[in-house]
Amino acid sequence: MVGHDVSHIFKALSHEIRVEILDILKNGPKSTGDLNNHFENVSRYAVMKHLTILNEANLILYRKQGRLRMNFINVAPLQMISERWVSNYQGNFATSILKLKNNLEGSSNDMEKGYVHDSFQIEQEYVIKASKEKVFTSLTKDINNWWAYRLCGEDSSFSLEPKVGGQFLESGKNGDDALWGTITYLKPNEEIRLQGLLGMQGAVTSSYSYVLKEQGDATLLKLSHSAVGLLDPNWAEAHAGGWEELLGSFLKSYAETDQ
Repeated sequence: MVGHDVSHIFKALSHEIRVEILDILKNGPKSTGDLNNHFENVSRYAVMKHLTILNEANLILYRKQGRLRMNFINVAPLQMISERWVSNYQGNFATSILKLKNNLEGSSNDMEKGYVHDSFQIEQEYVIKASKEKVFTSLTKDINNWWAYRLCGEDSSFSLEPKVGGQFLESGKNGDDALWGTITYLKPNEEIRLQGLLGMQGAVTSSYSYVLKEQGDATLLKLSHSAVGLLDPNWAEAHAGGWEELLGSFLKSYAETDQ
């Protein structure tokens, strides 16, 4: 990281509104309209200017969803600053202290954010007019061709290595990465089980699986996704809708037509 990049980051962090924007985004992506509504006494122009400064410092990324601009936090630059000035020993010691502090304060803080101790279970089925082999390849080797949701910028790429321990990884152009899941069980052309937060944050345990069943000339794809912990009440509905779009539309179209 060069000095010019560091100065951009510190400039971006020098204003309380920009810091508050990052605090909001650490709990999940927000549209520009949602951020404007949050700051009632700040003009839309001022909020957009703050977002531009954060984007220029690479502290936030955004992508278009229809007419909406969704903003995502990018913690990679902050991590690079930490690694530049903090030794491994100091970092480990500081991490231990922070973990203790978070364990003592975490429950009350999460409750203030609206998180609740809860769980959800999503079960969905889709009939895809393609062989099990084609669907399996689409879920693994070809996942970058249809997985639409991104955390690391519009030009990021996805990979999923089909083996136990294989990572479902998003790699951004600027060196920022996001781990969407890790394979815990694999039976080629039959079943894939993964553990991963899928956009959720905090004290959450989340796992999801795909089961493929032959159905004539087609494949029945069964999705199961469960999560338990401190959850945002909106996560269950958001993930159910996200799976329907990803599997019922994007994956289905790709596996059936290669488009």
